[in-house]
Amino acid sequence: MGWRIHLSICVALLALGCRPLSDNTPTTEQPAPIPRQPEEPKVKVVYPNVPGSFVATVKKIKPSVVNIFAAQLVRQRPRFGWPGLEEFFGVPQRDRVQRSLGSGFVIDNQGYVLTNYHVVERAHQILVQLEDRRDAPATVVGADQGIDLALLHIEQTGLAPATLGNSDNLEVGEWVMAVGNPFGLSHTVTAGIVSAKGRDYRDLGLERPGFQDFIQTDASINPGNSGGPLINVLGEVVGMNTAIAAAGQGLGFAVPINMIKAILPQLKRSGRVVPAWLGIGISELPAEVAHQLGITSGVLITEVFADSPAARGGLRERDIIVAFNGEEVSDASKLGWLTTTAGVGSEVEVKVLREQKLLQLTLRVTNRPQRLNR
Repeated sequence: MGWRIHLSICVALLALGCRPLSDNTPTTEQPAPIPRQPEEPKVKVVYPNVPGSFVATVKKIKPSVVNIFAAQLVRQRPRFGWPGLEEFFGVPQRDRVQRSLGSGFVIDNQGYVLTNYHVVERAHQILVQLEDRRDAPATVVGADQGIDLALLHIEQTGLAPATLGNSDNLEVGEWVMAVGNPFGLSHTVTAGIVSAKGRDYRDLGLERPGFQDFIQTDASINPGNSGGPLINVLGEVVGMNTAIAAAGQGLGFAVPINMIKAILPQLKRSGRVVPAWLGIGISELPAEVAHQLGITSGVLITEVFADSPAARGGLRERDIIVAFNGEEVSDASKLGWLTTTAGVGSEVEVKVLREQKLLQLTLRVTNRPQRLNR
């Protein structure tokens, strides 16, 4: 009897196991096999972030770079040693033509070209040569000797404007390239890195202080490179090659493109930079005062002129200016530059520290008057 019951149970289980599955019965599907991807070729990296080639970068910038030929008339020194003796003896004075080579770059389709002021200084004839060998006479639209900048204009079509980058984003150690016309060798490209930022007139051995904020690079720069672009690996212009250190190699200097962009509107509009004026006397912030106040930068106001933008805007002596139009004021030179390029008649926001309280004041900057009211 027992074996019959056991047999019945086995038959029932067998029948249950053979029952067809209903539509609601869950199923378990096996995942399809993933096709094996071919292995990526291994690239040997010597140093991280080092590009394997600058070819694409150079192809992007070269059509924008121009050669500049300038001719200046130079008065010959008197052969008799004394001025006036040439005329006294009836010997006509002769002027000789001095020619200079330089570089530049196109910035828009309207024919505006940037170069150094010293490339075209006192030039009576300027010729711009494009990459495709087309020549075009150029006129000086505006210039600023302080940062060694000249804005030229040519009448030409089919131009390839350069892309102007952001020099504030440059990092020391970043790859850069200089493109120009050294010794007449057109469209020469040299590569290097950003060696330092914020170099001023003392670092270059210049006699006159000014609004310098040079980018230092070890990309090879030679006579004829002046006015040409310094570019990053994206092909964006981050500076204008301007100077070299005669006493050493691998020491070139470029004007940051952000400084150039700041004064371009004034050069186009009036041909020169018209400095705006706050009407204050300033000095560098003593280190001990900065330490006591817990700040790292700023400029101390030592005097406020009567009936000046500063007086009307509420600035006081012993205020510490820490920001101007949203930019940090690191030193007196930086404040001078920001004020100069603000634009006469414009409203500016000045953040000051007064009695350990931060205040934000609005001023309308003006021209510097002939006579100052104290």
